Amino acid sequence: MRLLIMGPPGAGKGTQAALISAHYAIPAISTGDIFRAMKTAETALAQQVREIMASGGYISDEITNEIVADRLAQADCEGGFLLDGYPRTVAQVDTLDEFLGGRGEHLDAVVALVADQDEVVGRLLKRAASEGRADDREETIRVRQQVYADQTAPLLKQYADRGLLVEVDGLGAVSDVSARLFQALDGRGHRGPTTG
Repeated sequence: MRLLIMGPPGAGKGTQAALISAHYAIPAISTGDIFRAMKTAETALAQQVREIMASGGYISDEITNEIVADRLAQADCEGGFLLDGYPRTVAQVDTLDEFLGGRGEHLDAVVALVADQDEVVGRLLKRAASEGRADDREETIRVRQQVYADQTAPLLKQYADRGLLVEVDGLGAVSDVSARLFQALDGRGHRGPTTG
């Protein structure tokens, strides 16, 4: 199964990605994790990414696409994958389609965790207080929420138009959210190894 997971910051994407990965026996691939791993990787691409990050520059779509394609070409992705944090632009959607199409593959579903903005802001403020994250002030959190809404709305519409979008209520206990998520995906004919 080939999946994407999307949702506003604080909606619990990382937590649910790990549960989806275990449930369907597919790797969860976070572009954030990939970029962090490149800080120590000894490849020409990793060196290029380190130089860009050190200069405070923006990692281009071209480089991001190359990094994701390289990761998806690895053996553990043959049976499927869950992408978190990619694609982020319409151009990246097209590149991913092209890459998968070239391998005779396609996305099976795009999971969008839906969460009330005020609830998510409250959740992130609590986390900031307990973890001592001084940069997580309410204004900053709300800006990040708005950036997500502005940048991903066109992507969600595109996937909805293609019949791939699966919206799941992202609020509540972790187990309740994952139960809703598995039910929605299983209802589309995708069964995890643990569900028979």
